[in-house]
Amino acid sequence: RATLLLSRCLLKMVKGNIIVPEDILSFCCNGLQGSTSPPRAREPGEREEVPGAMASPPAAHNPTEVQMSQLVLPCHTNHRGELSTGQLLKWIDTAACLSAERHAGCPCVTASMDDIYFEHTISVGQVVNIKAKVNRAFNSSMEVGIQVSYEDLCSGKHCSICRAYATFVAQGPLGSKVRLEPLIPQTEEEKIEYSIAAERRRMRLVHKDTLKDLLTSSPQETELETRDGSGAVPAERTRVESVELVLPPHANHQGNTFGGQIMAWMENVATIAASRLCHAHPTLRAIEMFHFRGPSQVGDRLVLKAIVNNAFKNSMEVGVSAEAYGQEMSVSRRHINSAFMTFVVLDQQGQPRTLPMVAPEPGDGERRYREASARKKIRLDRKYLVSCKQTEVPLSVPWDQSNKVYLSYNNVSALKVLVAKANWALAREKEKVRMYTLEEDRFLSFRIEMSVCIPASRAFSLLSNLRRRHEWDSHYVSAELVQKVDDDDMIYHVVSQKLRDENKPQDFVILASRRKPCSKGDPYVVAFRSVTLPTHPARAEFTRGETLCSGFCIWPESQEMSKVAYYNQAMPGYLTYVTTNVAGLSSDICSTFEACEKFLLKNKEDLISRLQDF
Repeated sequence: RATLLLSRCLLKMVKGNIIVPEDILSFCCNGLQGSTSPPRAREPGEREEVPGAMASPPAAHNPTEVQMSQLVLPCHTNHRGELSTGQLLKWIDTAACLSAERHAGCPCVTASMDDIYFEHTISVGQVVNIKAKVNRAFNSSMEVGIQVSYEDLCSGKHCSICRAYATFVAQGPLGSKVRLEPLIPQTEEEKIEYSIAAERRRMRLVHKDTLKDLLTSSPQETELETRDGSGAVPAERTRVESVELVLPPHANHQGNTFGGQIMAWMENVATIAASRLCHAHPTLRAIEMFHFRGPSQVGDRLVLKAIVNNAFKNSMEVGVSAEAYGQEMSVSRRHINSAFMTFVVLDQQGQPRTLPMVAPEPGDGERRYREASARKKIRLDRKYLVSCKQTEVPLSVPWDQSNKVYLSYNNVSALKVLVAKANWALAREKEKVRMYTLEEDRFLSFRIEMSVCIPASRAFSLLSNLRRRHEWDSHYVSAELVQKVDDDDMIYHVVSQKLRDENKPQDFVILASRRKPCSKGDPYVVAFRSVTLPTHPARAEFTRGETLCSGFCIWPESQEMSKVAYYNQAMPGYLTYVTTNVAGLSSDICSTFEACEKFLLKNKEDLISRLQDF
């Protein structure tokens, strides 16, 4: 019995990639064989089994994947016996950094951390399980996806805590940037994350501009709150300033202050500021994007500042900054990081309490107050459109300045998720046109593809202009450009033919989002989805139609050849209209796509003729 138990333990250790001395493993495996059944005679041609050899190798997995499990001890918790969020951030950053360095093969530093929404708290005695892996590598930076869950050892219950995305930069000698090898995704899930990582990267780069645009274009949405402010707490009373000396235990293996440690210190002062407003112990619910603007080293002094920017009915935003300086006080402080944290105060039933108002200071205080209101609106839109599942997003979402970036993200990422699906089945093939279907959950999706003798960039330009769609798709009557959001996103009002059993045509308000390839191997993307505009409500003379996800992907096959694929995701309630739905398939798929090919070739030749004339 002892041999059997020991053998099972050792086999588990082998599966977990823990090195076991060969003689011990061989002894235990032989003992296990001897304790169960006598040796079996080999069949002719059968190889002799080597004692201690595994029957089959472990399943292949992502080589950048790192798994960390931590038992929550009293030293990790707050006064309520719950895991400190600062400690959790340190563990998250550690796991993500190890994953990044597995891919880079050199030291990596944290550049940013996307929004984190904490769904549950973790109690002492429970286990935190963290899984991190690189989703995509760009030139010198990479995105690492992190999943955090907890495990109750007594009940066996598992529950998700949060999901995060971190950006790491690989560093060579003297801090020089290192060019990274591309990551090749293997599974369907990895292909989806790889594809959407480029869109998340784009969203990070325009995050600041989104806030500026909202404050400029919609000042009425960010005015001071009109609640009774007689009992308002002056924001100055919540101000916190603390200094920390960076010691060797706070540094990583490169001598720089550990990013997770900085985040933990920032969370600590933010919690104090929030407590000064509500005179209670707050709970951290969300952290907006962390951006590390520069490094700090052992021996630096970090000055951490926090203040409550705004208090809403049930939540408050705390702004935190970190600055570094050396021993010489004459040297100006270096701005290391800034973050915005959202806190709530829970009652005995676990429900958010009503919070007192904040009276902002004139000048900068009022600016921070308004910006906090704008960030709240952006944060809610981003969480709704980016964090939720595709099936939870309604067909038509209102478009405005606060959510335009995230609607565009959702539009493109939904199409990329559809493209990365692995279970497409060939339904029909006629000459060069191939039609595939995919049945999944509540959706029936279609894919139609063909190869066309046209440069991919030219096909991308032609197919992304909905005003020319009627030239090859007979179901389009007209498409009016309603609003040019930017160079990549445009909103159209589209009118299509009459539906069967209907006496009036359909119309759509469609957001068209286009993306050029982020790196070699990526397709050109043109994504369509319905949006709602106050200037274009449903009208009596039309039947308002909606599309959840459709669009084109164009892959260059050579300088003159492209593979053009059209995708459409339809819900059962709309399948009866598939033959006349402007965002779906035409009644005769093959003839419509053949017309599309003729349209592309004709306009390619027109371009060549104009160039020759020029």
